[in-house]
Amino acid sequence: MRHSRLIQGFAALSLLLGGTAVAWAAGENPLADAVRVANDRFEDVAVAVKEGYAPIPCDSAPMGGGMGIHYVNGDYLKDKTPEIARPQAVMYEPQADGSLKLIAVEYITFKGPASIGGHLMNFNGAPNSYGLDPFYEIHVWAWKTNPRGTFADDNPDVSCDAMPLPAK
Repeated sequence: MRHSRLIQGFAALSLLLGGTAVAWAAGENPLADAVRVANDRFEDVAVAVKEGYAPIPCDSAPMGGGMGIHYVNGDYLKDKTPEIARPQAVMYEPQADGSLKLIAVEYITFKGPASIGGHLMNFNGAPNSYGLDPFYEIHVWAWKTNPRGTFADDNPDVSCDAMPLPAK
């Protein structure tokens, strides 16, 4: 009997947490909503290129998923305070038809501790896999739901599989 109540309690907690996750994914995250409104122009990758963003290789996680292709604006990396409408990186997922789909943005600053929209940014020390000095960053999955959370780094549902091979 006691074991049964414990299982029921965990089941209720799971439903409650699952409901919360669905609500956030449905557009009830104020920062993700603000990011989406301020940066919808990047749905066309040509706009990102015109604004000074350049691609770096597609990022795949070792256990699956990843972050896709980051288009980085080197000038914005010099910003001391991130601004919602000026992300340092715009992230795309390669599609089977060769197009790129906007999935997220990343804010990066070398001055911290840092926050954006009331959310503390993550600290990355040096040395790091990017070859950068210590920095603060936060991903905002505003266009593609991330089961790990709106601000997680890797997304298990992102793939670089459709990335075309470089021309010879």
